[in-house]
Amino acid sequence: MWFLIVLLVIIVIIAFKSIKIVKQAEVYIIERLGKYHKIADAGLTIIVPFFDHVRSVVSLKQQTMDIPPQGVITKDNVTITIDTVVFYKITDPAKAVYEIQSLRKGIEYLAITTIRDIVGKMDLDQTFSSRDMINDRLRVILDEATDQWGCRVDRVEIKDITPPADIRDAMEKQMNAERNKRAAILQAEGERQSAITIAEGQKEAAILAAEADKESRIRRADGEAEAIKKVAEAKSQEIEMIYSAMKKSNPDDKLVQLKSLEALKEVAKGNANKVFIPFEATKALASLGSAAEVFKDKSSK
Repeated sequence: MWFLIVLLVIIVIIAFKSIKIVKQAEVYIIERLGKYHKIADAGLTIIVPFFDHVRSVVSLKQQTMDIPPQGVITKDNVTITIDTVVFYKITDPAKAVYEIQSLRKGIEYLAITTIRDIVGKMDLDQTFSSRDMINDRLRVILDEATDQWGCRVDRVEIKDITPPADIRDAMEKQMNAERNKRAAILQAEGERQSAITIAEGQKEAAILAAEADKESRIRRADGEAEAIKKVAEAKSQEIEMIYSAMKKSNPDDKLVQLKSLEALKEVAKGNANKVFIPFEATKALASLGSAAEVFKDKSSK
């Protein structure tokens, strides 16, 4: 009875030592008598108890490692603090276990020295404007260096770059001055554009007013000319009618002289300072003067 119990216990122990269940996205590094034997993938794995044992459990997932903030001196002798994170993945579990004592420590130290080398060749302004370039160079260098450790570096991201307090103050003042400068330039440009627009508007208004006045004068002159023309035509027709009527009535010399005097009367009513009397009108006046003398002589007798 006791023999069966002991045998059952031994079987359970052997089964516990022999049967291993590997989780998804993990592998077991199996050693036999202290020497690398195989890699056990996800699922059920049987090993020889007391001869084989699991050296290490390696995750095949994408892993992240936060590099502690490091003080780095730039090319222009400014000490800045850079905080970095590395994304990596193990591609060869055996190399990751046997080629380096601690893979994470190796990646961390390599990232620190690479960051100092890259940033040490750049000015302070370049470090802020060239983050993508720094990330890419870090990734390439780390990926090449960690390939022998069975690791692939997928991404390297700089989380934060912190300059000293006095540098931050100077940068803030510079940014404020730059913003004020841009605001002043924009305001001056706006005022200039406004002045130009107002001047152009005044110019256009003056041109339109001049054109309108010119058009008004031209139309007024055309109207006056047309009126004078019509008056002249009316006068011409009137004279023509009078002439025709007089011609038909066979007027004698006295009637002609009388009409000349009526016309002279109308001319004398004008605003002109000088009146030109036709030669025929003077004859009529002379005849009237003679007639007046005759009437005076008769009345005296």
